[in-house]
Amino acid sequence: MKKAALHNLGCKVNSYETEAMTQLLEKNGYEIVPFSEKADVYIVNTCSVTNMADRKSRQMLHKAKANNPEAVVVATGCYVQTAAEKVKQDLSIDIIVGNNKKKEIVNILGEFYKKKENIHMIDINHTEEYEDLEISTVTEHTRAHMKIQDGCNNFCSYCIIPYARGRIRSRKMDNIKNEMKRLAEGGFREIVLTGINLGFYRDGENTLIDVIEMADKIDGIERIRLGSIDPEVVTEEFAARLGKVKKICPHFHLSLQSGCDSVLKAMNRHYTTEEYLEKCGMLREVFENPALTTDIIVGFPGESEEDFQTTLEFVKKVGFAQIHVFKYSKRAGTVAAKMPNQVDEKEKTKRSEKLIQVGLELTRQYRQGFIGKREEILFEENKIVDGKEYSVGHTKNYIEAAVENMGDISGKVLEAEIKGFLNNEIMLATE
Repeated sequence: MKKAALHNLGCKVNSYETEAMTQLLEKNGYEIVPFSEKADVYIVNTCSVTNMADRKSRQMLHKAKANNPEAVVVATGCYVQTAAEKVKQDLSIDIIVGNNKKKEIVNILGEFYKKKENIHMIDINHTEEYEDLEISTVTEHTRAHMKIQDGCNNFCSYCIIPYARGRIRSRKMDNIKNEMKRLAEGGFREIVLTGINLGFYRDGENTLIDVIEMADKIDGIERIRLGSIDPEVVTEEFAARLGKVKKICPHFHLSLQSGCDSVLKAMNRHYTTEEYLEKCGMLREVFENPALTTDIIVGFPGESEEDFQTTLEFVKKVGFAQIHVFKYSKRAGTVAAKMPNQVDEKEKTKRSEKLIQVGLELTRQYRQGFIGKREEILFEENKIVDGKEYSVGHTKNYIEAAVENMGDISGKVLEAEIKGFLNNEIMLATE
């Protein structure tokens, strides 16, 4: 029995694909071992969203070969797509697998062992067809991320992903339904729908809202959560239909990137701050106090101090439940990398720290509004906090909450009253 070790870098879509490859290998007789151990095969599912991600991808590939110089090292993922020539010249890599060929990993390894020679290129070209990778279980005990869409057509000026993932393509509804049933039968209570550009899912006449409504009818699934969506997806019809879905979690990650219209235009984002605020209003009309979360890039080329202050005021106006802050990172191969007026690194850091503090305060304000309310918590694990053991999980609004002395209740949904803050990250609750 050959031993295989896999390492994932990057997004939830990559995580899903790594899980799917793991299960394919297990079904075909491979023993899965930790990446730090000696293995016969190392597979690194790489990321290329930033230059740092490229560097980490190279480091993990080299680490794999150092772990066992006789092992077969497989490079797959977005770094492979964006740096194909560099990858081909890397002597630590034996097999290169394109993003659209991961489902063939077992056959590709079989061919390698048969020929005993390096496979320098396994079709890294993009495809119009959705690659049907599937899972029947996940490493998390209660929540399953489920990929239903791939690719992106947006070409934001800072982003390399359309070149790494190709054009938009979507999974068939029947295929999604079957996997949801398998996961529900496996005991998973929450499904998180993910994709590279999730909101643009389409299978014939079916769109994202049709997938959500279908999931709502599947026995065993108690919660449906959405990955990141672009604000353009939210329409009055979408919000109205979403409001009728009993199992939907009122937690929506609407990608913003900047709260300044001139910066949004330079980023090639297809909305204004006024339109974004309108979309938030549509969701708030339908859901009581939903958690609206977002990503923001600071220090984009040409962003002035005034532009940054405009962003600060806008995030306060929206009243986000959480903000993920990123300093702009120049990405070779993108339009933004060649833009004039690149912002100084120290200035980026200063703006990032300031926005993070504003975001933390907004998070605290949002969570404070739940003190004294009874909320359903899906428990996931036990944690020791200040010497005491707590059962910890998340509310539908994705607030992390802990109840003391409950034992192992992972996978159960129980109602509890939010009492206050246990620490900066977790709320304290009692039955």
